[in-house]
Amino acid sequence: MLRPRRGELTALAHLSAEEIGRVTPIIELEPAASILPLVRELRPRTPEIAVDFGHIPEPAGDPEGLAERLAGLGFTMIPVLRPYESGSRLLAHGHAARMHQRRALLRLRPHADAGNPAEADTVIDRMLRAAKLDSDDVDLLIDLAETACRAHATEVLERARRVLRWARAAPWRSVSIASGAMPPNLDDLPTDRPVPVDRLDARVWARLGAPGVGYADYGVTSPVRRYGVQNHRQLPTLRYTTDDEWWIYRWARRGGRSDDRCHDLCRALVTSPRWPAAGARFSWGDAEIAKRARTARGAGSSASWIAWSTSHHIAHVVRSLPEP
Repeated sequence: MLRPRRGELTALAHLSAEEIGRVTPIIELEPAASILPLVRELRPRTPEIAVDFGHIPEPAGDPEGLAERLAGLGFTMIPVLRPYESGSRLLAHGHAARMHQRRALLRLRPHADAGNPAEADTVIDRMLRAAKLDSDDVDLLIDLAETACRAHATEVLERARRVLRWARAAPWRSVSIASGAMPPNLDDLPTDRPVPVDRLDARVWARLGAPGVGYADYGVTSPVRRYGVQNHRQLPTLRYTTDDEWWIYRWARRGGRSDDRCHDLCRALVTSPRWPAAGARFSWGDAEIAKRARTARGAGSSASWIAWSTSHHIAHVVRSLPEP
């Protein structure tokens, strides 16, 4: 699940052949922002793009129109259904799903959308009837949202097991579990040294041990959205994924230094134990990091740093998951 920003879509434009077949991006639209110019410019390599209108106030948003425009660019849109959406928007999602391959994605947050199996049955029945779809047309995404700490991870794990028992009663096209653990704000972390942040979401999915259940996450961003204007210029930052942690590299601009600190940051990363054996060949993002470790020129921007981090994250996740 990705934000509709240049950084994330740049990473999608550089997926490997293996990643293309195993990744479905879910783009969470934002008010007053259009993904079409970025899709047209950057050309993500995934033939299908799931689009979530959940943050677009109704009656704004045009799932059918966006599906047609994405099709004109060569992409199939998978509409994302949310329980709180109106019947008219769910119907529009259903029309968009039937335009190409009769496929939709239903994103259910059990802690917020349904408190028990009977309530979940009622919610799902309303959604499918409004969209005029059957469960076998739909990929079910169980979104557990934020996994905030180790104690909370145990609670999230038990919730996931309960919801999976309920989900197995219907013939879904697929079932996936999603959660996220990246903090919404990294400003309080130390600078000039790597700091680990637990990937509690990945640990929950691994402990779940449910064959056939798909993996989903929020990339290298937080499931908690921060609104408002950022009042400071972002420090050079990489969010580097390993099996159990993200390693946060934030380098300060002390002494009047500029974004050339990115060179120091990248050099520290490529000489660390976190750097993969494949090195720059691990992903497009790793190749870009290795390039900046060799020269202080072309430090990039906040969008570049998110793009490199997201590219490495996707490559690491795909390699760590079992073969489908």
